Amino acid sequence: MSETKNPFPDRFYSLQVEEKMKMLETMIRIRTFETHVEELFMNKKIFGFVHLYIGEEAIATGVMANLRVDDYITSTHRGHGHAIAKGANTSRMMAELFGRKTGYCKGKGGSMHIADFSIGMLGANGVVGGGFNIAVGAALSSQIKKTDQVAVCFFGDGASNRGTFHEALNLASIWKLPVLFVNENNQYASTTPVSYAVSAQHVADRAKGYGIEGYTVDGNNVTEVYDAAAYLIGKAREGKGPALLECLTYRVKGHFVGDPERYRTREEVKKMIDERDPIKLYKNRLLEEGLTNEAGIAKLYDQAELEIQAAIDFAEASPFPDPQEALDDLFSFSPMEFPEVQQ
Repeated sequence: MSETKNPFPDRFYSLQVEEKMKMLETMIRIRTFETHVEELFMNKKIFGFVHLYIGEEAIATGVMANLRVDDYITSTHRGHGHAIAKGANTSRMMAELFGRKTGYCKGKGGSMHIADFSIGMLGANGVVGGGFNIAVGAALSSQIKKTDQVAVCFFGDGASNRGTFHEALNLASIWKLPVLFVNENNQYASTTPVSYAVSAQHVADRAKGYGIEGYTVDGNNVTEVYDAAAYLIGKAREGKGPALLECLTYRVKGHFVGDPERYRTREEVKKMIDERDPIKLYKNRLLEEGLTNEAGIAKLYDQAELEIQAAIDFAEASPFPDPQEALDDLFSFSPMEFPEVQQ
């Protein structure tokens, strides 16, 4: 993975120790949640498809550390990390994965459709590229209402080839909307290497075609992601329009849990885990700077384990939805008002 250097102000440096440790805590919470989800899926406690965010935690953490509760985000099919970093309740998330009534979508949405409007999380999306136009719409609402809210659209390298990507960037540029498009370039669109499917050297290079700023950063370096997001979100909040931020990362797990991964070698994956694990890289920096110690880090892991285990217990103890409620929440109107819908 090649990287480009960018002249972003070093805003991470001025953060308080508590804020820097909070970022490590968020990354550990995401990793712990996903590790348990993988195990639960393999043990047939969770059904459907599950797409893990392991190895990409620095992106959601670094970006979301610059957002307010009332800012908006749109997510992807790989959205657990985005939801946690934005402030979603892990017990309700886990209940949704278990298909239980206490889940965010009352057990009907599953892993790819978690949403919490109260924190600006407008939803994960099973449709590749499905979040672009939603994020643009959210940004337009902020502009119309004259608030200083911003919208962030997360998407993968594969989604950068969808028509909605180009439509969204074009319209956002024309109207100078307060939206940041964050590309999580994890090197594979399902089974297709990015080098095969993207003609430009970097996804961020495509920003030039729409007259907006585009940058490429190390997506496994949470401090670099943080500084870039702080700069670009700040500009969007000031009414200076959209930008495209490409975060180079690596999907250390398969496209989905159970993916046979015949498109890459185990040696490639091991090398990335050993050398580019974002949590390991950030832990080492904090230790080198004397901002924490091994005991402090171990405490964060223990706290995360307790939280996620409590989420699992909550999910397992929660009831399944009543079959009679199957059609509830599917329409913005009552089906009873339109007999033809029931036929």
